[in-house]
Amino acid sequence: MASIGRRGVLAGAAAALAAAATAAPARAGRSPGAAGSTDAAGSPAAAREAGAPRAAGPEFRGVWAATVQNVDWPSESGLPAREQRAELLALLDTAVRRRLNAVILQVRPTADAMWPAAREPWSQWLTGEQGADPGWDPLGTAVTEAHARGLELHAWFNPYRVANHTDPGLLVPEHPARRNRGWTVPYGGKLYYNPGLPEVRRFVQDAMLDAVARYPVDGVHWDDYFYPYPVEGREFDDDAAYEKYGRSFATRADWRRHNTDTLVREMSGRLRALRPAARFGISPFAVWRNSDRDPLGSPTQAGVATYDDLYADTRKWVREGWIDYIVPQAYWQIGHPAADYADIVPWWAKTVAGTRVQLYVGEALYRCDAESSTAAWRDPRELSRHVRFARGYPEVRGHAYFSAKQVAADPNGAMARVVADHYPTKAAVPPR
Repeated sequence: MASIGRRGVLAGAAAALAAAATAAPARAGRSPGAAGSTDAAGSPAAAREAGAPRAAGPEFRGVWAATVQNVDWPSESGLPAREQRAELLALLDTAVRRRLNAVILQVRPTADAMWPAAREPWSQWLTGEQGADPGWDPLGTAVTEAHARGLELHAWFNPYRVANHTDPGLLVPEHPARRNRGWTVPYGGKLYYNPGLPEVRRFVQDAMLDAVARYPVDGVHWDDYFYPYPVEGREFDDDAAYEKYGRSFATRADWRRHNTDTLVREMSGRLRALRPAARFGISPFAVWRNSDRDPLGSPTQAGVATYDDLYADTRKWVREGWIDYIVPQAYWQIGHPAADYADIVPWWAKTVAGTRVQLYVGEALYRCDAESSTAAWRDPRELSRHVRFARGYPEVRGHAYFSAKQVAADPNGAMARVVADHYPTKAAVPPR
């Protein structure tokens, strides 16, 4: 199941944003009924869709824009500053044209920075060379230009990933991970900060809050990487940290979950003290636990669960109110045999019920492809069905789409269909 995760999508570039600028309006104008609009007669999904009401009040309509390995932006490393800026503005303009209201921009993809004078070096995904000044301020520009267009700008940080290799010696000499080699753990071909070290947890918070202090971002956003996804036959070597800090816990897994809980809880408090208007959101892998392992879990059979494999107790963060919104990556089609979208959304709706945490659903726009091996994803109606289904639950306050290049290029028309069916007017401000 982990292979479905969006972070494996590392091909393509932001050039699609500019290329789609003229094609998208024509695509959006296609008749919603051109390919039909119903499920097979009598199916449970069809019955649920038929009675699904429209969500009341403003809704979150977000798009993720990934920078690691130039997934979405910039289209390639080393572009002149004016071209990088033009691509960024095209990304924002595309969000407006698709009637979205929030952009979730990855600004710390690998223990680096998309803003000047940070605690970590300039990102290599800008210039091609870690630490090299790109000659402009991407995050500052993104915030200013997003607000000028009526968009929220959520700064997306990856807390613990240091590099897509395992050699600290390849980092620039001043990199904190190179100067503090005891902070890192190589695992699965990548280098990570060790979540079990209190000094690491404090540092990564400081690094992220540096951006929050400098810019009026509307949100701080984390994705699904806490402890890394498990790699078969490999062990995450945190023995020394566990020996020093974890022996009072019943199991190493409990200690690891405590470490992740501590990061979330501390960041929540510090963010609210520093910039109260900014919201704290997390987009986890959508399965907390399977119900065959925990009666509180979802009726799924996923091969990965955040609680057991990523040591991320996402349900607890909601129930404790440490976060302001959660965006589970519900990247499966309606009717998936092991993780049905129509099972996952109700589980999350029940989880946030009675809390102040906003629920937005993460949508796998990147899977919508006329060449997909899965029939549902070849159908441009699938994502529209998702939005219609989710609106049947008042706890669902919006959606976020992965990722920006597909929002622009829309290879099988799924995004245009969502816009035509569900976003007939300019997006209102996101819910608060």
